Amino acid sequence: MLAATIALRHLGRRRRQTLVSVLGVALGVGFFIAVTSLMRGFQTYFVAQVIDVAPHITIKDEHRAPRLQPAVLAHPDGAVSVRGVKPREELRGIRNARGLIAELETIPGVAVAPGLRGAALLRYGSRDVTATIAGIDPPRERRVGNIEKDMIAGRLEDLRATANGIILGIGLAERLGAGIGDTITAVAASGTARAFKVVGLVATGITAIDNGEAYVLLKLAQVLQNRPNVINAIRLRLDDVRGAEPLARRIEAAHGWRTESWEEANRNVLSLFVIQNAIMFSVVGAILLVAAFGIYSIISTVVHEKARDIAILKSLGFTEGDILRIFTIEGVLVGAAGAVLGALVGEGLIFGLSQVRFEEAGGVIRGTGGFILARELWPYLAGGGFALLAAAVAALVPARRAASLNPVEIVRGAA
Repeated sequence: MLAATIALRHLGRRRRQTLVSVLGVALGVGFFIAVTSLMRGFQTYFVAQVIDVAPHITIKDEHRAPRLQPAVLAHPDGAVSVRGVKPREELRGIRNARGLIAELETIPGVAVAPGLRGAALLRYGSRDVTATIAGIDPPRERRVGNIEKDMIAGRLEDLRATANGIILGIGLAERLGAGIGDTITAVAASGTARAFKVVGLVATGITAIDNGEAYVLLKLAQVLQNRPNVINAIRLRLDDVRGAEPLARRIEAAHGWRTESWEEANRNVLSLFVIQNAIMFSVVGAILLVAAFGIYSIISTVVHEKARDIAILKSLGFTEGDILRIFTIEGVLVGAAGAVLGALVGEGLIFGLSQVRFEEAGGVIRGTGGFILARELWPYLAGGGFALLAAAVAALVPARRAASLNPVEIVRGAA
């Protein structure tokens, strides 16, 4: 208690320098909280959108690596090299897809939906737009995807209720200039053309999907692509998204088809998030380190000015540990005050950012209209904890120097 009282009096005698040090720590903590909220908000929103819109696992009708040639299989340990092999022409599609779907549906907590995806040219009037047409089975799709939830016009059941119905992404519909009830023509790569009636519009928030995908019944997609009874994609949704990566690896090892989890499909973006966080923590950490040097400066100055006081305290029976404790407390008090004030600064910055509105610029995600901010407790604790640690370390060096001062030499020097 006495050590804290002496520390407060030391800081009170240098109010201006103390205030500057506290403000330096507060700004560092405040910016850490605000920037973390901004970055984490966008990252969390992006991941949530990906998990919500895209399937957790996708099985494709391709292999991750080319099949081994018979010569290589016959001599696995031999010096065999096969070059210039022309891929064998074969019908694309997942073989024994029905059996694989039945097997996957036995896994607890897994919903499965088959599909056929293919490129097509959509024509409405004089406008031609390329798009990906996904053939879906509405009852299964309802359990795997969120098309029905993201529809802004029409219903998913209208695909069955209407002959040759099609659901367009909102961006794709805008590019075509088509709306509900309009009839468009789809021309597949096989040359097959078919007229479809627009029965729904969907807005997922992912620009790539909204601008380039359309949905029809699976049977209609197979007819349009001239691939009867073919399935080239099986999509899975899990109750626990954390199990997507290990389950995808087990499926690929067992059946050979390329199987991608949502983490693998978005690995580039997730890697960018790691780099983004490293840059953010480095910049904000540098601000806090600069504030720590301010604490070091003020305590060093106090030690220099209070040399005679230290000598008197030691002569009165204060130990080196007591002196060390006094000046360390000074640094911690500055850090604590800065951490508390920094939390208020962070709250103010977050509130200010939440009021910012801007026009949508497109990009990967649309429909936000402002900054996406995450309100989490850990940035406040992390920022305050780092401020206290930096303050304690910054105060420790001059505090140890103060504790090691010899009172006899100080008194003789003063004399």
